[in-house]
Amino acid sequence: MLHALKAYGEKLGGEPGFKSREVRWCIQLSEAGDLLNIVPLGDGRSGIQMERCPDMHAMVSGGKAHFLVETAQTIGRHFKADESPDKMASGQGRHDFYVAMLTEAAREIARLRPAAKLLADNSGRDALRLMMLDKRVKPPDWMTWQIGDSDPCAQADVQAWWRAWRNRDLLGNFSNAGNLPGHMVCLLTGESVQPLLTQPKVTGLTGVGGLAMGDVLVGFDKAAFRSFGLEKSSNAAMAAAAAQQYVDAINHLVKEQQEAARKNPSRRTNALMVYWFRNRLPPEDDPFAMLYGTQTAQQQTASALRQARKLLQAIRTGERVQLGHNHYYAMTLSGASGRVMVRDWMEGQFAQLLASIEAWFSDLSIAHRDSDNRLAPDPKFLAVGGALVRRLKDLPASTTAVLWRAAVTGQTIPQSLMAQALDRFRSALIRDETFDHARMGLIKAYFLRRSLAGDQHMKPYLNPNHPDPAYHCGRLLAVLASLQHKALGDVGAGVVQRFYPAASTAPGLTLGRLVSNARNHLGKLDGGRPFWYEQQIGEVMGRFGDGLPRTLDLEGQGLFALGYYQQLVALRSPKNHTLNNRQNGDEE
Repeated sequence: MLHALKAYGEKLGGEPGFKSREVRWCIQLSEAGDLLNIVPLGDGRSGIQMERCPDMHAMVSGGKAHFLVETAQTIGRHFKADESPDKMASGQGRHDFYVAMLTEAAREIARLRPAAKLLADNSGRDALRLMMLDKRVKPPDWMTWQIGDSDPCAQADVQAWWRAWRNRDLLGNFSNAGNLPGHMVCLLTGESVQPLLTQPKVTGLTGVGGLAMGDVLVGFDKAAFRSFGLEKSSNAAMAAAAAQQYVDAINHLVKEQQEAARKNPSRRTNALMVYWFRNRLPPEDDPFAMLYGTQTAQQQTASALRQARKLLQAIRTGERVQLGHNHYYAMTLSGASGRVMVRDWMEGQFAQLLASIEAWFSDLSIAHRDSDNRLAPDPKFLAVGGALVRRLKDLPASTTAVLWRAAVTGQTIPQSLMAQALDRFRSALIRDETFDHARMGLIKAYFLRRSLAGDQHMKPYLNPNHPDPAYHCGRLLAVLASLQHKALGDVGAGVVQRFYPAASTAPGLTLGRLVSNARNHLGKLDGGRPFWYEQQIGEVMGRFGDGLPRTLDLEGQGLFALGYYQQLVALRSPKNHTLNNRQNGDEE
């Protein structure tokens, strides 16, 4: 995993001491040092992503600031109106460090002197802070500089000064450390290196349990995790450049995912799934985007299942050979007490991924709740997860990770998730809520994937020839419910609301009594309807052989739910309505 991330990070050109940041504002100075303006960057909702911003090390100890690109609070002492005295004192310390480092750099680099001159003067600092207030700059917003026509961060001499300053500071820290391990073999490159004691942090995981200041992927702060007396991250020795590359890769992938989620809210989950391909793909060929649900008008009209099948066919026929040679990588991440939790890691051939996505949508396909003449739309991944809980925010990150793996690799769906879906189905049924397609599709997919061969009799539509009596028990309850509705109309709590829980667990004790009571309902119908319902009940009863099963286990209850749903949808289909009406003498 780390090697794949490092390879991705190499393409980004990462270097220790530099990182990309989202910068929202730019302070414009004249070459004479006059404050000209503060201008917003980006589209107003977010800033621009600036590459190679100087990144200070060992910030945890406090009192330090980044070089050049910093927050408005650090650069201009721009604090919130109700900021606490302790935080103001801490912020003043960071500001002083920032000014001192800028002044030191300006002694060697003339182009930085206007900025150093502005911050060295009280009136200049006050003017800068007042302009921040006037422009409504927020204290935590990141800011950069423009001096004359140039961006000092992009200048080679400025970057060289920062590189040299950082190396001197690190050497000073090393000389003060009494228990350095010496040179060790880097886990990523195999070279003999001086390992980093503290590795760079991954940022952007605040929405999934991470800290605003960042989280570490490799870190050792407890004695129980260390070996051979090694300190901190030297227990997993990595060179500074290699560690920076894998962290840059994760940060870049997290940023990409956040940008995508901003455009498509259906990507917002409680665990962050990031992915990439060995060779970049156009958006329309991205199988992961099909899982999330695409948002463009052109893509919304196309079925995700058809898109996956079309791409898979193009690979198999040789029409798009290069696509078949591609490779995918996927990680599921969340934050936990300052650490990056890698919940899952997957990689494989692009064709395998497409086959899994195609199987995911195929297995989830289910008849539309209004008619069995058409299938329900392909469910978005978030809809499948939401079908397991009352509110989407209640969906655990661990469940999201399990579902994601099932979708990406074609693995089985755990029985515990089917039980959750079944529980939500019963609750919704008793409250007379609309059927959830994703929930019914997930229960169906469980049976298709529960073994290597799967349940070959499980179809998207009603299958009168299904061999399991549990399935037909559900069908019988659907027919009886329909009969009651035809005979009595809407009576509030009907057969389903009163008897579904008992009938789905002990059909032998419940359905027999309901069938006997059906005679009363048949007597209230006129025309050919009694005969038509007797035919329906007789056809289903004929599937039980030795009689109704006395009790059903969890899988039997799942089949009962599917039989009930698919029979109900079949009864709602136009052909059954027409047949029923004709037998009643009401020609349409």
